[in-house]
This record gives sequence, structure tokens and C-alpha cells, in this order.
Amino acid sequence: MLTTLEQAKRAGAKIIAINTLPEAGLLRYKNPQTLRGLAGHGTDIADIHLPIRLGGDQALFQLWNRWLLGDDARSARIDHTFITEHTSGYEALKQHLAGVDDAELLAHTGLEPSAVEHAFKMIANAERLIICWAMGITQHLGAVDTIDEMTNLALLGGHLGRPGAGLSPIRGHSNVQGDRTMGIFERPEAELLDALETEFGVKMPREPGLDTLDAVRALSTGDARIMIGFGGNFVRATPDTDLTEPAVMSARLTVQISTKLNRSHLMCGDTAIILPTLGRTDIDRGDNGPQFVTVEDSMSIVHTSTGALTPPSPELRSEVSIICDLALELLGHDHPVAWARLRNDNDTVRDHIAAVIPGFSDFNNRVRVPGGFVLPHPPRDSRHFPTNDGKAHLTVTTVRSTAPVHGQLVLQTPRSHDQYNTTIYGHHDRYRGISGDRHVIMLNPDDIAKLGYRDGDRVDIVSLLPGPQRRAPGYRIVPYPTPPVARPPTTPKPTS
Repeated sequence: MLTTLEQAKRAGAKIIAINTLPEAGLLRYKNPQTLRGLAGHGTDIADIHLPIRLGGDQALFQLWNRWLLGDDARSARIDHTFITEHTSGYEALKQHLAGVDDAELLAHTGLEPSAVEHAFKMIANAERLIICWAMGITQHLGAVDTIDEMTNLALLGGHLGRPGAGLSPIRGHSNVQGDRTMGIFERPEAELLDALETEFGVKMPREPGLDTLDAVRALSTGDARIMIGFGGNFVRATPDTDLTEPAVMSARLTVQISTKLNRSHLMCGDTAIILPTLGRTDIDRGDNGPQFVTVEDSMSIVHTSTGALTPPSPELRSEVSIICDLALELLGHDHPVAWARLRNDNDTVRDHIAAVIPGFSDFNNRVRVPGGFVLPHPPRDSRHFPTNDGKAHLTVTTVRSTAPVHGQLVLQTPRSHDQYNTTIYGHHDRYRGISGDRHVIMLNPDDIAKLGYRDGDRVDIVSLLPGPQRRAPGYRIVPYPTPPVARPPTTPKPTS
């Protein structure tokens, strides 16, 4: 993505980075695949960095939307034709924003007014605007309202369905993107279930399944007694370790279908089975020759992925093969689904996908075209919005304070260098120049002083959320330019 941003910047794009932390790659990027990146200064990516206070993004975008609809000199062009033809809720949004207070919204952001105005002028006069966001937005309590305000900004300027403009959530991992496109969800849509019944002649269960949290609860209470996991590191990836570990260990049977050993394999049920499987980079020799899988990137482009490495063992099989053999054992060879055919022939799987999932017609031929194919996206392709009135909805949201009180801090957890998902490779975070320890907490230098601490002190991080106390012990304080959020405590706090 940074390479793409570098290309955009060199083509004249203006880039605003809204981030609590000054991320090195967004401020200056040295592309390791170019001579300029290896030997030169690199590219200054962000024209403006707004060090937003944690949780202040919704307020920032609401402030900008208020200014877009204002009558003063800051008011800039909005796309009235697009708003009239393709949106609803404009008058309600305008009325709501007229009643909110600039100073209050600005206080939520923790930003300097001049920086916010500078960025607004750049946004308001942009012919084409792209808004990108990732997990820093989607994984906090105000996520939906924040994304609604970001969407309002794009809609007011008519930046949906315009070439070179739009909303771009960076979902990253191909499994995340592709699974949702396939409808893999604990509450699958009725249309998907109908299509599966038509294709396979099998009655589909209609009652909702369990999400991650409900699955952990079901294991804890004994309502679920068997857990089958694909890839991943469930115990470490699920936030509440103290709850998740005993829940998984209470199962009668745990089955891990995995490419690598990880901590979850040690959190066993009464009976525990590990089924090693091929990774995506391993050669998969099916019944009809080498197999490939498909992946979908954040831009909704579907393309092939073929393994090139010799598998660690000739006994390894693909996940599809393992699933199909389990189905044959459980359901029998006379089952309506031809599990034996699907076992080692991914083309047959893709033919079924083409018959069931919208946008995947002629799947096998289209994906073999170099570069793959782009899935249909009605708002982008034709400004058609699949809503009850066929229009995009401008949304009214209420900004709630996320400011800490009584000297408390609000915690965020960024990913570090030398880490891939839940796998840790080393203790050097070159993104932020922190070495030798991963148990660190980065605090604004002013907050460190106000709280009575010093650089290098070891502290316990204690949650104040309802329920049992959660404590992460022995974290080293590191001064870092995060937005200041702490208030002076009434008495100095000792180190742990």
C-alpha cells in the first residue's frame, strides 16, 4: 500500500494522515525495491499529519461535515446534483449539524484548530477524494458512527462512483475479504442459503450460528463440547485470554487443522487432535494435477495463488481435502454433495461457487486471465445503492466523549514490526525505534511527568471496565509523541 501511496504522491496527490502515532512509513517512505528508496531520502508521504486523540475521529469528520454545510467563508463546494439524485437524509443531517458546537467537537479531537482548518481546505476543494481506514477505526466502540461520518463526507462531495474517488476500507488479509464475499458468517443471508439448497439439493440450517464471543461462552457453559479450528491461533487471537483458555480446555474434543504449531495446540480438550495441512505457499498435487486457490484483495480483485514450495511432508493434504474426507466419514458416500469429487479438484469447487455466489459467473476461466478479475460493486460501478429506497443514506450520529477522567488513560494496541498476526518473530520494532522488549507502553512525555513516572519505569496496566479485574503486569514506559490525555492525579502513583 505504501508503494501505491508513493506513486500517488509523485503523481500529484495530497495525503492527510490521521493517526494518534507518527507512523514512519506515512511520514517518509523509502521503497526498498527502488534505487531511490535504497540510496535516497525517500518520499515524504503525508502532506499533513493530524495526531488525533484516541476516539476523536468521529468528532473530526463531523466537524468537517458541519463546515461543508455551513454558510460562512469556509463553506466549499458540495455536489448538490449527486445529493439530490443519489442520497437521502440530507435535510436531517443539515439540521443536526447546525445544532452542534465547533469548539466541543474540536476539543474531542485534541487537535490544533489551524491544522484542522488546513486539512479541511484541502479536502473541501478536492476534485477526487479517497478515504482509507483500517482496524484502528473498525475495532473501537464508536466504529460504526465514525464510518458513518466518514461516509457522509464522501457523499456530500459526490465522491462515490467517481473515477479516482471513493471509500476504501483496508481489510488486508485475503481470508477476511474473501470469506465475507463467500458469505462465511454466523448469520448467513437467506439468499445464500436458498442458492446452496438449489445447487446441492441439501436442506440448509436456518438458525443463526455463534460468533467468536458466543462460541467462547458456549464452551464455558458446556453448551458446545467440540471445537474444530482452521489455521489461526484462536486462544491468542481472542482478546480475553483468561476466559478463552479454560473455555477451550473444557471441550470434550478439540481439532486443530493447522499449517504451524502455536499456543492454541496446548490448550487441549479431553481429546485433542492436530491435523497438519498444506499452507498456501505449498505445492498442492491434486487428483487432476497441481491445484491453485484464489484470493481477494482489498480492492475486490480476485486472482490465483499457486504454491511453489515442496511440502514439509508428503502426507500433508489441503484443507479442502481434509474437510471433504471428514464429510465422507460423517455423511456417507451416498450424500447428495459429491464430496469425493470436491476433495482434490478445486476447479469443481469453483464451478459450484460460480453457480451460487453473485459476481462469480464463469469463475474458472475469468480467474485464469493474468491479473484476475474485479468483482462488481454497484455504488462504485453505476452509483446504484442496494438500499430500500435505492439511495445512499446520509446518517445522523451523536458524538460521545471518550476523554479519560481522574488521571486514567485510554489504551490502544498497535501492531509492531517483527510480528505477523499473533506470531512474534523478534523484539525489535524498527517502525518506532524500540528494541529489546515487546512489553512496553508508549506514553506522551508530559503524561509521564504528570502521572509521577519516569522513562523506563515498570508498571501494571489495569483495566477499569466492568467485570473481573484484568491486569497486564510489568510493562516498560517509553516516551513517545502520542496525544496527551492524562490529568494530574491527586497523589503520585508508585511504580509497580
